[in-house]
Amino acid sequence: MQNLTLTWHSAGGAAVALYGGSYAAARARRTPLSTMLREAGTLLALFALWQLVGHLSVMSTDHALDRAAWIHLTELSLGLPDEASWQAAVTPCPALVKLANYYYASMHFAVMIGVLVWVFVRYRARYAWVRNTVVITTAICLLVQFIPVAPPRMLPGSGFVDVAKEYGQSVYGGAVGGVVVADQLSAMPSVHVAWCVLAAVAVIRVSPSPLRWVMVLHPVLTVVVVVVTANHFWADGLVALAILLFAYAAQAAAARWRARRPAAASEGSPAEERTAVHP
Repeated sequence: MQNLTLTWHSAGGAAVALYGGSYAAARARRTPLSTMLREAGTLLALFALWQLVGHLSVMSTDHALDRAAWIHLTELSLGLPDEASWQAAVTPCPALVKLANYYYASMHFAVMIGVLVWVFVRYRARYAWVRNTVVITTAICLLVQFIPVAPPRMLPGSGFVDVAKEYGQSVYGGAVGGVVVADQLSAMPSVHVAWCVLAAVAVIRVSPSPLRWVMVLHPVLTVVVVVVTANHFWADGLVALAILLFAYAAQAAAARWRARRPAAASEGSPAEERTAVHP
């Protein structure tokens, strides 16, 4: 199974082509098409950066296993549940394991793209907020991932099993397009967790439908899946959530700053000062 269908070369090239198409559409005064092409190019550029960072991380694997072992021991000392015990509870049921592998490989990206397209088409005024959250969160996650951290399934003697490899569903270990190997050492932080919570928050805040709360199931299922497949620790998800909260706080602070600027400009304008002196 392969969940990454583009190399960073092809994704970057497609992003450049989409930006070019956006510029051409803008010159032809086709604003909706220009906007759509620009946003698609932005997402592909972000994907290309993700692939590139993963490739660079793979090139420097020093102490990745040591960091993973330290995270696991620290979690146990803090009283967090052992991820290996959660996995052991599921492994006797092959159907559940295969479903978990499939969910891990495909749903995080598919749901994120689906939510972005839905917001863009149905709630255009809220799209920038969702898009900016994706960009900020993913960019910070990528910076952290330059420090390689192994996933639980790579820890020897800790009770974890690489269930994806066991069932022939692994998205790792094979070259994508013969160029890039999907990164196995970017466990910290979990982009899967960050994206699933982001998608759920976006749907709940944007949609007026009472059914929007069903979207909460996506982050719940994702957290369970990344643990039982031994692809991430609890700590990976917690760090991802902290990064997501920072992205929300940064956007809120920027919005408050933009709201204060017109007021400050109008209060200090020369016309108003002259009026105050010569009523």
